[in-house]
Parts: sequence; C-alpha cells; structure tokens
Amino acid sequence: MNAQAPDAPEITDHLAGFLKAAGDPLRLQVLQVLGQNSFGVLELCDIMAMKQSGMSHHLKVLAQGGLVEKRREGNSIFYRRRLPQGDNSEGALHAALLEELDDSPLDGQVAERLEQVQGQRAEQSRAFFARHAEQVDEQQELIADYGQYADQALELLTRASPDAPGGKSALEIGPGDGQFLLELATRFDTVFGLDNAEAMLERARQKLTVAKRQNVQLILGEWPASATILPTVDAVVLNMVLHHLPAPASAIGAAARQLNEGGTLLITDLCRHDQHWAHEACGDFWLGFEEADLVDWAGRAGLALQESQFLALRNGFQVQVRTFRKS
Repeated sequence: MNAQAPDAPEITDHLAGFLKAAGDPLRLQVLQVLGQNSFGVLELCDIMAMKQSGMSHHLKVLAQGGLVEKRREGNSIFYRRRLPQGDNSEGALHAALLEELDDSPLDGQVAERLEQVQGQRAEQSRAFFARHAEQVDEQQELIADYGQYADQALELLTRASPDAPGGKSALEIGPGDGQFLLELATRFDTVFGLDNAEAMLERARQKLTVAKRQNVQLILGEWPASATILPTVDAVVLNMVLHHLPAPASAIGAAARQLNEGGTLLITDLCRHDQHWAHEACGDFWLGFEEADLVDWAGRAGLALQESQFLALRNGFQVQVRTFRKS
C-alpha cells in the first residue's frame, strides 16, 4: 500500500481554503477593491454597502485562504491583498486570479463608493497640509532630511533618463517647497509641479522665483484626478509623497499612464516601519511600503523596475529610491 506524503493533508486543506475564499462573487469584488489600495473594515463596509459583521466574516475567509492579510497603521487595522507566494500550483492559481480580477471592470456602484471613500482620505491629507504648511520642513526632518537621499534620487533619475538634460518634460507630484523642482528644472525643458495645497505651492513658487527658474508650471489639484489636465511627460517623480496619498497603487497607475513610451517613474519613499507617531506629527497616511508592494503596483501598471537603492538613516528609518521604465 502506498503511504501518503506527511504534508499532503496540510496542502489539501490550504488549497481548499484558497478555493473557498475565491468561490464567492462578493469576496472577489473585495479583492478587486483591495487591488486599488489597503482599506479598513469600516471603509470596506462603506464601499461594499454591507454591515460590519458580514464584512468581517468575508475578510476572515479571505485571510484563511491566504488571499488577504492585515497590518496596523497607527491605531487602525488595514486589509490588503496578499501577493502570490511560492513557485507552485497554488501560487500560479493565485497569480492568475489576481490578473483576471485586475483586467475586469469594477462594478459601477462599487467604483462610485470607492471613489467617495478615497475622496474622504484625500480631504484629510489636504486639510493637514493646509494647517501645517509652515511646519512641513521641520516635521519631515524628523523622518528623513532631503539632503540624505536627494543625490541618490537624482543619480538614479539621470541614469534612467540619460537623454533628458537639455530636453524633454517632467512632472513632480506633491513637490512640497520645491527643492526637487529646482533640480528637475536644470535637467528638463518643461517641468510641472502638482500639489493639492495652495500654501505648499506658494512656498515652491517663492523658491523658484528666487532661483529664476521660468520653465516650471505649478498647478493646484489632486492626483490622480488632475491627470487629465496635464500632458504626457518623459519622467514622473513621486518624491517622499506616496506615503501621504490615500491610494498609492492608483497613484502609481496614473503616473504610468502619464508617461510617454520609454519614460521613467522615480519613487523615493520610506520602507515599511513601525513608528506610529508619524501619522499625527507628519501627516503620513502609510507607515512606509514593503519593497514588493511598489514592484507589484508598478508591474500591474506596465512599468518595469530599473534600479533600486536602499538608504539607512540615522533616526531608524530606511528610504528606498527606485526607478521604473514604461516599455
């Protein structure tokens, strides 16, 4: 009689849990929504128009099936899609499922409620920077001083866009006080700076005026809602801004669409950390990002990773500097 492998029951049980989790239309919609961003239980209740008890049950089934995971951001728990694990049959099924969901349109009513929830998040971010525009530099230095990562960011951007000096165009999303805009203005013919806080744009405007940079256009608006009013460009920069945005995956997707073929996306941001005070002190929506998350979001947007650098800072944070190319 042939003996069954000792781990066969465990594999069978886990695969059964995966198939159960993926076998419900509502849970598949939840996975589609989580492909846009991480959300808390109450936010998912609003998006899916259902009670908390029902949503908690579905999230539990999805977690048991290995399709979602949760993590703490400050005082809140957020759910996110779990990336496919391992080079095996379950990993292939998982990857195929997510690819199919990402290629399928979201239900119209769900999409409308999703937009409302993300709009509420954007309003929170806008209100924070409107209140604290004058303290942004001091607060940012608590995490990572501009001088600690700027040279590496410019080096990677230059290597990714060797033909840029003296030509082409660039867009920086959330330029803050304009320090990086000044650098972009020396490397590109035309530069756009988009921010949702007029107070921050005014600080950037003053800095550009002093430096006599006349090839930079500053625009007030939300990202990605304002993408339609901007031309496509050869480089998009998300410099220490992604952790402030309510929907980072959507922001990266919109950045990819804004790029010309062969264009470069530069992302400078924090690696995942557990210093929860950054939420209140610095207006951080997310406590950094896992390395795999940025690559996954960019890959789904049609961008290929070009180069990465990881910088350990004295205050315990780590910055990741990464470039992606639209092929």
